[in-house]
Amino acid sequence: MADKMAKILLVDDDPDLVAATSIVLKTKYEVITATEGEEGVKKAKEENPDLIILDVIMPVKDGFSAAEQIKKDPKLAEIPIIMLTSYAERKSETNIPVSKGMTLEAEDYIEKPVKPDELLKRVEALLG
Repeated sequence: MADKMAKILLVDDDPDLVAATSIVLKTKYEVITATEGEEGVKKAKEENPDLIILDVIMPVKDGFSAAEQIKKDPKLAEIPIIMLTSYAERKSETNIPVSKGMTLEAEDYIEKPVKPDELLKRVEALLG
């Protein structure tokens, strides 16, 4: 039997970023998407992905809150999370405190924009 493709959940409210990032990831992985944190948490529970890529600044539920909720769920806690965000340059546009990210148990943190080969390298490192 062929190796099963790793499943990645990509959660971001920017449709262009989701489309471009999905194209990059689909060269090696199965990709599921969600457009905000609440939907991301729901899809994580339904799909049990091998890795989650999560934006920080999103409507409804921000990425820090979604990541926290995922890490508190015993069934999802072991799933590695990459925070992919422009938070550092956009923190003045949001009321999400920096301290919220400091306590986060995410396995990696990447600033947008990220080069496709860098993203794939980071994903591969976490998936082993």
